[in-house]
Amino acid sequence: MSGRLNGKSAIITGAANGIGRATAVLFAREGANLVLADVNEVNLGLVRDEIAAIGGKVVIRKTDVSSEDEIKTLISLGLETFTNIDILVNNAGIGGGLDALEDQKSEEWHMVYDINVMGPVYATKHIIAHMKARRRGSIINIASVAGILSGAGGNAYSASKAALINFTRTSACEVGASNVRINAICPGLIETGMTQPFFELARSVGKEKQLGKYSELKRAAAPEEVAWAILFLASDEASYMTGQAIPVDGGITASMSIPGRKI
Repeated sequence: MSGRLNGKSAIITGAANGIGRATAVLFAREGANLVLADVNEVNLGLVRDEIAAIGGKVVIRKTDVSSEDEIKTLISLGLETFTNIDILVNNAGIGGGLDALEDQKSEEWHMVYDINVMGPVYATKHIIAHMKARRRGSIINIASVAGILSGAGGNAYSASKAALINFTRTSACEVGASNVRINAICPGLIETGMTQPFFELARSVGKEKQLGKYSELKRAAAPEEVAWAILFLASDEASYMTGQAIPVDGGITASMSIPGRKI
């Protein structure tokens, strides 16, 4: 590894598996100090041990990102441990249900928005003064292609990711003069803890390859492929990029999704 994050410290939410875990391991290999959060404390501990084994500096905290108080405590832990925080990756999220619109419960919508939207809002709110004072910082929100086009998730999930993309843009415009960058990554179909049931079902009936057939690359992606894009936005190599929502989707959003067109 080239040490692209040497001397920098990062907070990553939803770090216990999937994209969050892959990003944490990659950041550690690139020299970052890490503050990792998730509600799954057992898996979070395994990620900590994995990073410690390769010589990374890491602390963990069980955190429900829908709680503003818990987010404040997480950020305080990061600042107390590493003095400065250079990178925030708002990765924690949930999928919500796929019920028909008339059957959807308001409680489900509130839960999805509390985690997928308010979690990043709280984290950004409570780290931004620190980053503005230092005139440096990169915040990466993990949205989804579901926030760009329909058909990639349920109503609540898709709407929450669209909201997160817009929050990325509005907040980036607000803090750009302070040299703080805020961008979003919009993954396509990735095998993570959230999508695992779909992959397992497809494998059980011999249809795993069909899961990625609507992408131009004709496959699903591994979490590590998204982590590389996150690393770029976190690094100084992306120093003139802000307010962007970048699909990492195998080309799904590159063309019109006309039923029956893609073979």
